[in-house]
Amino acid sequence: MSTFSGRFLEPEAFELTARNAGGRSNIVVGAGDAAGLMYGGLELAEQIRLYDLDGVKPTSQKAHVAMRGVKFNIPLDVRTPSYSDMSDAAQENIATVWDWDFWTEYLDTLARYRFNYVSLWSLHPFPSLVKVPGYEDIALDDVQRSTVTWAEDYPTIATGYDAPEILENVEVVKRITIDEKIDFWRRVMRYAKDRNIDFYVITWNVFTYGTDGKYGITDAMDNPVTVDYFRKSVKQLLLTYPLLRGVGLTTGENMRDVGFQEKEDWAFATYGQGVLDAVAEQPGRQIRFIHRQHQTKAQDIAATFAPLVKHPDVDFIFSFKYAQAHVMSSTTQTFHESFVPSLGDELKTIWTQRNDDAYLLRWGAPNFFREFINNIPSDVTQGMYYGSDQWVWGRDWLTLDRGEGEPRELEIKKHWYHWLTWGRLGYNPDLGNDRFVALLGERFPQANAEELFNAWQNASMVYPLTTGFHWGQFDFQWYIEACRSRPGPAQTESGFHDVNRFITLGVHPGTDNVAIPEYVAAMQAGATIDGTSPLDVATALHRRADAALEALPTLDETRGTSVELDRTLNDIRLMAYLGKYYAFKIHGATELALFRATGERARQQSAVAALTEAQTWWLRYTTLSGELYRNPFWTNRVGIVDWVELNAEVARDIQIAQDG
Repeated sequence: MSTFSGRFLEPEAFELTARNAGGRSNIVVGAGDAAGLMYGGLELAEQIRLYDLDGVKPTSQKAHVAMRGVKFNIPLDVRTPSYSDMSDAAQENIATVWDWDFWTEYLDTLARYRFNYVSLWSLHPFPSLVKVPGYEDIALDDVQRSTVTWAEDYPTIATGYDAPEILENVEVVKRITIDEKIDFWRRVMRYAKDRNIDFYVITWNVFTYGTDGKYGITDAMDNPVTVDYFRKSVKQLLLTYPLLRGVGLTTGENMRDVGFQEKEDWAFATYGQGVLDAVAEQPGRQIRFIHRQHQTKAQDIAATFAPLVKHPDVDFIFSFKYAQAHVMSSTTQTFHESFVPSLGDELKTIWTQRNDDAYLLRWGAPNFFREFINNIPSDVTQGMYYGSDQWVWGRDWLTLDRGEGEPRELEIKKHWYHWLTWGRLGYNPDLGNDRFVALLGERFPQANAEELFNAWQNASMVYPLTTGFHWGQFDFQWYIEACRSRPGPAQTESGFHDVNRFITLGVHPGTDNVAIPEYVAAMQAGATIDGTSPLDVATALHRRADAALEALPTLDETRGTSVELDRTLNDIRLMAYLGKYYAFKIHGATELALFRATGERARQQSAVAALTEAQTWWLRYTTLSGELYRNPFWTNRVGIVDWVELNAEVARDIQIAQDG
């Protein structure tokens, strides 16, 4: 084997070719840069593992999108929280994000999956990361976590995270000075850079957690001290971390009672000027500035930030929430359609791809992700990043059947197939299913890889089929694995989405699904249904779930040969159970709506029967989930998930149908 750096190739691109030299056949890895050479080496090593040396196939690959990142809501400290901190996922991972071993394993995994950046999201990270000249007393030593008895729900705009009872009841989880913190993150960024992974820090605003009101700092936008503090913090963050590729911000959340121009003026006076101060001190350093398009307009933002847009050392790009909170809803998304024209000819964006769906169970559907990625508009795309607001992807804390001495696994290792699929298809969406089947065969040689691939794909499709029909677009409006949201969107006291809410909630605009009220009206009028009816959705769910369940008995013959395979098969079974539940629930909701419209008792009887079947499958789902995973668990957007409580809610659906 030989390698060379091929300058004719694009950045991150590579090719594998076979060449004859002196009567010997050599496999040559050609690349346009070091990153491409790394990816080419990973590809070659993978092919040798999967197909042996003689089976290596020539290939030429390049990055489909330039930036392929992850969204990591980082719980740095109770004093400098992220959006996700009011949850078990964050509280269980505060110590994790200060663990060197976590980051080395995490970054190695991201590199193998072809991700090339990490975005750390925080409400106000500066006190935990930098010493700001003139504001030195704000820098925080040690890492603290609160021992308070948490409330179930906190404001969705992330205020109140510094309530006295939270900050007055704390424990130190790591003794570390601010200088040691700075050294830690420099090492992390160096380790990442060596693997073609950049770091970004992105914030929501205006939050001043961790400042304790020192120096007269408040969250008031017209406070000149606050403006000065933020400007100097941004500059110092960039100067402190030479390998930090860029910073970003969201205007909104805690910018109260002001118009978009006031928000943008503040953002430029703080973050924009801070970046300009840094590049003035370090001319020639390339800094990327990410502005989330949120509650403001792209061209108005660009006009306010013109000095950054035009600066030769600054790459100004937007960020936009492409599928709202649910990537797993439809391969066709529509929310960007009005945003794209506003970018004009010069501006680019990275797409926020939010998974606020699959936390508990190991999801994996390459066909869905491939089509989803191929549908993203390429002409305005600089990249995308994948992650959650309701979950912190640190170390697993839910699994109950962990063996004695078995360490807490990285979440992206537990969900390896999910994250690998997104990363690899983000780099090369032409990667075929044969490769994914081969990877499954390598990881689980005792199982029939093709049967496992199909069962996993079918079970995972329960998520988009259900969420594409029952559409709560934001994280606090719908969480499929628990059939619940905050009480307001659910229109129930508990937050459970009952049969009535399945009747009234609309469908995803990127699908051709027909909502139940429109379907009932069409049936009454004798009109032709234009689109996929609710009963068709239920049928599709049955078909996917049944296909997965029918494959499991053969796959179950491997049980006991691999702990990970056993856990994977359990999750496939759970997703299939969930699919059967939603299929019967949608059927029951449709029949109940038809009964209410027509008075036909047969419709009511059909609704009761379907919802009774739904309960059977739900109990199977929650019984097995309760055996495998911690119950209850607390999320920051939809509150406490408690299987026992939810079982009672499911039973109530039958009573609702009986009452009519």
